[in-house]
Amino acid sequence: MITGKQRSYLKGLAQKLDPTVYIGKAGLSEMVVKSIDDKLKASELVKVKIQEGCTLNPKETCQKLAKELDAEFVQAIGRRFVLYRRAEKKEKRKIILPRA
Repeated sequence: MITGKQRSYLKGLAQKLDPTVYIGKAGLSEMVVKSIDDKLKASELVKVKIQEGCTLNPKETCQKLAKELDAEFVQAIGRRFVLYRRAEKKEKRKIILPRA
């Protein structure tokens, strides 16, 4: 579980990111979940955008994905949300969180 200070730090990093995964009319398919999982493995922080044709609620979707992928909910703004998952191997960690 991340602290408020760490969440704020991650929000700052996410601000500079463009969405790398898009959820369309098909909703939360296995392929989308796999894509988000792969992005988390590669960069620890992923921004997702829910497209206009999709009826999913961004905050609910983000919380569901966080639970399913063992990740942390960072934020949901509009139709975008951000997830964070720390890399398992120390040498693959790209984000150093501030101390709690």
